[in-house]
Amino acid sequence: MNRMRSCYILADASILPEVFPKVLQTKRLLRSGKAATVHDAVRITGISRSAYYKYKDHIFPFNEMQGILTVYFELMDIPGTLSEILGIVAKAGCNILTINQTIPINGVASITITMQTEGMIMEFDELMELLSTPGGVKTVDVLGKQ
Repeated sequence: MNRMRSCYILADASILPEVFPKVLQTKRLLRSGKAATVHDAVRITGISRSAYYKYKDHIFPFNEMQGILTVYFELMDIPGTLSEILGIVAKAGCNILTINQTIPINGVASITITMQTEGMIMEFDELMELLSTPGGVKTVDVLGKQ
């Protein structure tokens, strides 16, 4: 039997079978102490113990893949918007490596922020949601992860 070598992909959880996000949720419940045992955690998330054990060592949240994250923004030319974004990045425990900004054209500036995620203390999806909340943010997209 040929064993396929490991191949890592990044996929939006909304297109994956329901079991994969539930395995991540189960792992979060156990890590946080909200569930004392695997039995309790899988009962809460609605998956079988066998599904959890089958996938638990192969599925990880994006933020557990520590490294360098590059995020692209389109920001309205509103004073303080970039400052608010930088505050969110700091609150997340990330270290900013570079910031590249264009001059605003038609009231919109393009900004690329590259950050070290090694010290990140929140879930990736929470960070992305927070980065989109300042009033002047038009667009937030992940350009890459190393």
